[in-house]
Amino acid sequence: MRKLLIAVFTLGFMGLYAQTKDTTAVSPFSFHGQTTVINQTKSGFKVPYSGPNSVSPDHESATSMTATFYAGVRLWKGASFYVNPEIAGGSGISSVLGIGSATNGETFRVGSTAPKLYLARLYFKQHFNLNQDFTQELDDVNQVVEKTASHRIDITVGKLSMADFFDQNSYSHDPRTQFMNWALMDAGAWDYAANTRGYTPGVVAEYFTPKNEWRYGYALLPQIANGNAMNWNVSKQFAQTLEYTHYFKMLNRPGAVRLLGFYNTARMGNYRESIALHPMAPDITAVRRYGNTKYGFAINAEQQLSTNLGAFTRMSWNDGKNETWAFTQIDNSITLGLHADGKAWHRNDDEAGVALVSSGLSKPHQSYLKSGGQDFMLGDGTLHYGREQVMECFYSADLSHHQIYLTADYQLLFNPGYNTDRKGPLNVFSVRLHYAI
Repeated sequence: MRKLLIAVFTLGFMGLYAQTKDTTAVSPFSFHGQTTVINQTKSGFKVPYSGPNSVSPDHESATSMTATFYAGVRLWKGASFYVNPEIAGGSGISSVLGIGSATNGETFRVGSTAPKLYLARLYFKQHFNLNQDFTQELDDVNQVVEKTASHRIDITVGKLSMADFFDQNSYSHDPRTQFMNWALMDAGAWDYAANTRGYTPGVVAEYFTPKNEWRYGYALLPQIANGNAMNWNVSKQFAQTLEYTHYFKMLNRPGAVRLLGFYNTARMGNYRESIALHPMAPDITAVRRYGNTKYGFAINAEQQLSTNLGAFTRMSWNDGKNETWAFTQIDNSITLGLHADGKAWHRNDDEAGVALVSSGLSKPHQSYLKSGGQDFMLGDGTLHYGREQVMECFYSADLSHHQIYLTADYQLLFNPGYNTDRKGPLNVFSVRLHYAI
């Protein structure tokens, strides 16, 4: 409780500072903050059986909270430094178990629900401008006021979130303001490098031009699947990500397509080896060894359809031979959605969206769960396989000039955990309060 009060008072002070500072002065510093509280209520549903990692068939209600302080400073020409302490507490429904496409992107797979203070990001960034066509970057979250060239190279080193750099999408990427489902905030089959809370030490190199961008990331992976401690033995365990982005116009309206590939190697367990060792109730941890890999790709596209309406899609896949290590139990996924802003109904800063998700597992992964195996998120005891299906819609209302947003959200899920024996449906109703300065 004391940490939560500290977060609230800190954000309140920053809000007072933001309202009173001289916005015409060019400061080398940047200070921002956010608090997001999400309450989710799930309907009960009838099931023939449950396992140790099943979503509960009972009616549930769960609340999560995060509070983040964003501080940055401009060091010298093109160089800046950022630090983000963060507090998180609460939980997701069923402790974020039993669903591949988990319903609250603000929750983590941690045992304690008590608010905990930790260091989310701590990194250094350097621009190398390649021409004289400059744009003035304005003060924003993890962005100091500075000039950047249209052609440039950026190098970022430190503790960061890979999702801050890769798999961006204007309409579906931020669970604090947009869709909440995990498969809508990021490509579901991208097992991106992260600790339990979504952060990792790494380096990202980016090359920018007005129409094309290239990114490469090298990052650490946790010592164990879904772990918080990172493995610093970079000769045996690491994650690499490469992405190409192309910006275009269709019918004179902006769009973008992103092609992402990733390759992870870690002390992973292999699904078929675990079944061969223990055909009944296989244990993936018993066959973990260095040298096992996971690789895959994602295609991410967005297109403005009208002044107030945009469409997006993601398609992602991984080989699914070895266990998921960092993100979520999805081996292939496709999403489609629409996003609208409130200008069409004279609520300029409101947002609304609707999206569909269909996710699946590889054959070895299916066999492992059917034999009674458990992942860190899934494990009904057996499996009658079917694709996990989700529909999500939300409406976000701006209550106070870009600072306070109230969101109503509804998700309809079929076959949670890819199990048609427990097909549901699940009805998840959410209320989100987001405060940003």
